[in-house]
Amino acid sequence: MKNNNFFKYLTPGNEDEEWGFYLNVAGYATILPGEEYPPHGHPNGYNFDYETGRVLHEYQINYITEGSGMIETMRGKFKINPGTILLLYPGVWHRYRPNKKTGWKEHYIGFKGEIADKLLSNKFFETHRPAIRVGYNDKMIDTFYSIIDDVKIENPSFQQVCSGTVVSLLGQIISTVKNKDFDGKEIEEKIRKARIIIRDNVNSGIDPAKLASELFMSYSYFRKLFKKYTGVSPTQYVSLLRIQKARDMIINSQMPIKQIAYECGFPSIFYFSRFFKQKLGISPSELRKKPAEEDY
Repeated sequence: MKNNNFFKYLTPGNEDEEWGFYLNVAGYATILPGEEYPPHGHPNGYNFDYETGRVLHEYQINYITEGSGMIETMRGKFKINPGTILLLYPGVWHRYRPNKKTGWKEHYIGFKGEIADKLLSNKFFETHRPAIRVGYNDKMIDTFYSIIDDVKIENPSFQQVCSGTVVSLLGQIISTVKNKDFDGKEIEEKIRKARIIIRDNVNSGIDPAKLASELFMSYSYFRKLFKKYTGVSPTQYVSLLRIQKARDMIINSQMPIKQIAYECGFPSIFYFSRFFKQKLGISPSELRKKPAEEDY
């Protein structure tokens, strides 16, 4: 890991802002035990006095990989341990600092934009929970340094490259938080087994309630954990797999659409057509009419 300190504030151009996701700052720092925090040298709007706290005009992600401390918002105080992500929102008062006995190592990025607003308003991120425990994650720290290396060089369109990397980082945070409830546990193996069984029997009218029973689980508990693991309920998972197969059959065969609907396990052509258009934005018959060379 890099031990020296670095930060850089950026001046996004009109094209960067129009892109909808752009960085304002990136850096890392080692705060030694007993060292004053925050360190000097940051511009107004970023530097803050702990007694008064601050309100940012951007989103910030700060990954604390060593040391401990505390963050406080209007919703309360939250402990910071090694492997904690601080997720800060614009317009939200906060203050944080390392424990004087431990100091800490921090890695941070600040960003804005319409796309950032949309992503961070997602239910996966909770504004009332600024401290997210992710543990030490090699891939995550490598992603931070990838962003920082691009910021140091500032090649043409580096903002667009960095925006994609930040989105990847957000995905890694979500995945880590979701998986820690399952990783290495028996329930993870059961959910994976359920997904395989569903895929192998997607056309045969599989009953999720019966499947739960075969896995020695109540359906309500199975449904709750399956949705938490995959993002959709077992019934929705079955339907989405059927839609995917139906789409491929419509494109790659001349089989009548009504027959495809029944082959894929849908109870009626009406339900199939409505659900197909709802999920793919195009009706089965419209998809069939598309030129073969079009990549839909």
